[in-house]
Amino acid sequence: MSLPRPVPVLRPALEEDVVVLQELARRTIDARYRSFLGDEGVDSFINSGASDEHIESHFRKGHLHCLEVGGDLVGLLITQESTVDLLMIDVDRQRQGLGSLLLSLAERLLFAEYQEIRLETFAGNVTAVAFYEACGWSVSGRPESDGPDRIEFRRHREYARTS
Repeated sequence: MSLPRPVPVLRPALEEDVVVLQELARRTIDARYRSFLGDEGVDSFINSGASDEHIESHFRKGHLHCLEVGGDLVGLLITQESTVDLLMIDVDRQRQGLGSLLLSLAERLLFAEYQEIRLETFAGNVTAVAFYEACGWSVSGRPESDGPDRIEFRRHREYARTS
């Protein structure tokens, strides 16, 4: 007889979660962003504290959520108005369906208030681009940016997944 699997839960981040989520983000950025931002870009971003500050500032605004499975924080979600600002699964927990689950929960959260929602990703992040397209998001453009090239995705409530 196998034990039941823990149920993933999306919840607002608590103050004690912030440091754990900052580390999760640094570890994931370090492992996954080098192919499109380069070593210097990733090292500069992490070492500048910009990643940590982004998470901290959104926690203070009440925009930071965490995905918890069996007491472990495995993902983070930052929303701002109708936008998925950041969606990230711990590098050690990727390819387990948690990203799809977290995106679905983000959609549910945002569609409770908005008819249309949006997100952006780096154009060079081909894994993320393919993921969002596979989840039914549509490319809506390329926003102007001082940094790396980005792709904007949009999704309308009537096209949202029902799962």
